[in-house]
Amino acid sequence: MRIGSLSERTGIPRRMLRYYEETGMLIPDRSPNGYREYDEQSVDRALQIRGLLDAGMPTRVIKQVLPCLKQPGIIHILGATPETLGILEHERDSMSDRIETLTRSRDAISRYIDTVRRARAPEPQEA
Repeated sequence: MRIGSLSERTGIPRRMLRYYEETGMLIPDRSPNGYREYDEQSVDRALQIRGLLDAGMPTRVIKQVLPCLKQPGIIHILGATPETLGILEHERDSMSDRIETLTRSRDAISRYIDTVRRARAPEPQEA
């Protein structure tokens, strides 16, 4: 499939797919006329990359992890060096810290909304 089809199927803009290629995270074949050609596995790979980026993982780490994630739901442990495990543990801990910060921020906003709504609520009328 061409880049436009991959973009439509994944919801990832073409520009971002080209970036994935530039960084070596997504490697399409090339047709004789130079067009990028993606196979079905590229859909899952692109979605994995997007998910990891959305989680805040840097591309340098994603590039190390991708060979272990050849198929969705299947993790290959070959080549998992102590360095890679350390990097992944650090990333996991960073994600946990971001989740805690987001949770605190969400809770603070919820309290603010509740307070404003209570303050604006009309007083009950006595009969």
